[in-house]
Order: sequence, then C-alpha cells, then structure tokens
Amino acid sequence: MNKRINYYNDLAADYSKPEIVPDELKKKMIEDSEKYITLLEGTLPLISSEYDKAQIEQENKDWWPTHCEALRQGRGDLLADEYRDELVYFCQDGPFYGKTSGTQREKNWWAIIAQPGVTMVWPIVMFDGDVIYFEWKCLDEETHETIAKGNVTFLRRGHRGGVYLKTEQLTFYRDVFASDELLKLITT
Repeated sequence: MNKRINYYNDLAADYSKPEIVPDELKKKMIEDSEKYITLLEGTLPLISSEYDKAQIEQENKDWWPTHCEALRQGRGDLLADEYRDELVYFCQDGPFYGKTSGTQREKNWWAIIAQPGVTMVWPIVMFDGDVIYFEWKCLDEETHETIAKGNVTFLRRGHRGGVYLKTEQLTFYRDVFASDELLKLITT
C-alpha cells in the first residue's frame, strides 16, 4: 500500500484543513499574490532551457498558497488577475473564453465559498510543471456541513505566464446564486 502524504509538506502554508493561517502569514500570502501578478508577461512564455518545467513548477508551488488565501479573503480582484487575457475556462456554465467572460459568473461562486461562517479547504493539490490539480470543499463553521465542493485543473505557466486554462467541476449543495449582500463582500 502506498504511503499517504501531506500535499503541503513543501509549501509556505497548509490550506488542507479549516484552521486559519496566522495573520502575519495571511498578509504575506496576499502581498506575494500581488507581486506575482505584476510578473505576468503579455505573451505566454515558452518552456525552454531558460524557463524550464522545474522552475515553472516551483513558481506554481510558491503561488499556490497565495491563491488559497485570496479565495479565503474574497479577493476577486486578485483571483481575476491570476488569469491571462486569453484564458480558456471549461465548466458546467461555460465554456468561457477570455479573462473577463467568466468572472461575472465566478463572482457569484467566490461570494458563496468565501462567505462569513464558511471556510474553504483544499485537501489535495498536485503539481507537474505548469499543471496544477486540486480538490476543494467549503465547510460551514456552525453546522460542519459541506456547502460546496469541486475539483479544478489549472494550466499555469509560472509567474511569467499565469493561468491560461482552467477546467472545473463544481457542486453546490445550497446557495447556488450569491445574495447581493454576499456579492458586496467580494473585492472587485
């Protein structure tokens, strides 16, 4: 039998469980997210000897906790800026083509999964070069029920390339559309 692993062993923060990371680390994750977004180049960089699979994978591992914290804090501005302008996004409400075509729909989802009293966790995350696969779920802090869950594959060409393909399967058990009150909590 294969030994079980903690997918967060070599990452800056562990988002596999509902415990909130310390305030100083949360602040650093948001600052890093903002910094990584500024490194995005206008043209998707090629994988080459100067920008190889290993470097891209390490950059994706460095970025991953910043993505998690941005979601927990409802930072839709940062989440949208992780995408390339030519993003391809496949999900049950899609397909969406282009950075802004799906973000209005996603804004509803972000509002639901980042609402007060709900904690999002990512128990599984795996990396291979520019491929990031993860599973997520949102836990109601009072009832302990799962309110939503899903799995996602990102193709992210490190800090220089950003997310250029996203595939997602989402299941919402309640709150399928966010209320206006929740939508106001998402930073745009």
